[in-house]
Amino acid sequence: MALQSMTGFGRAAGEFAQDQGQDQWVWEIKSVNGRGLDVRYRLPPDLQSLELKLREKVSARFKRGTVQVNLRLTRKQGQTQIRINEPALTQILAKLEALENKAGLAPSTADGVLNIRGVVEQVEPEESEAESNRRIENLLRGFDAALQDLSDSRIAEGEKLQRLIMAQIDALATLTAQAAARAGEAVTLLQARMQQQLDELLETRSGLSEDRLAQEVAVLATKADIREELDRLRAHVENARELLAANAPVGRKLDFLTQEFNREANTLCSKSPDTALTRIGLDLKAQIDQLREQVQNVE
Repeated sequence: MALQSMTGFGRAAGEFAQDQGQDQWVWEIKSVNGRGLDVRYRLPPDLQSLELKLREKVSARFKRGTVQVNLRLTRKQGQTQIRINEPALTQILAKLEALENKAGLAPSTADGVLNIRGVVEQVEPEESEAESNRRIENLLRGFDAALQDLSDSRIAEGEKLQRLIMAQIDALATLTAQAAARAGEAVTLLQARMQQQLDELLETRSGLSEDRLAQEVAVLATKADIREELDRLRAHVENARELLAANAPVGRKLDFLTQEFNREANTLCSKSPDTALTRIGLDLKAQIDQLREQVQNVE
């Protein structure tokens, strides 16, 4: 399974001819980042009952993302029938006759009467249950096509993300190696600085025994030891590479891993006894921030 982005767009259009006319439809499905799977719909009122079925289809393909489903449906019906509302017409004619006799008005014309609201009704041909079912099946096939288009879009975007993330992981591995190389030199410099400070304290007869001073130096050296942080950074790099090669959605795990990366980089900076090592730690933090931005898009 290729790495998938949560960002993508799918579209499918078609038509469905039936006895009573012809439907023209357009499915558009847009997907953006989301903590979980959130499906939202814009459907014609008489098709909102499809929402559950559509959600089942979406959730069968995707695990995360905010998905907006939109259906534009144009119905071109067959021959529209005209019907006269006889009861309404009878009442109107009676009222008009009484009014004309009372006020001495000219008789009403046929076109004037027929233009009165409610007298003439347009009756659309009724759709049979079989036709309705065929129309729904046609729309669902169209939705499947749009969903496939969205999936292709998310996979294509995921391939770009995978290359970017892999490059960022490689950069973190390089910076970790640089930190390890610098750490040895930094410890040597720290020991020399501590020895100088120890000699100065002994010369001033500070009242502390040489053994006590040695203990303090050992404590400082231990606090400046970043070997555990480096080991964990290397382990996180390997874990990230394994996740990128996994056959499953890994966005949540990668997001958690960036937090672990950042924790180790912060500790490295706080322990660093050397400005050059601190700069490497800051570069690590900057690279981790870039990694986190990309990981937010991964399903």
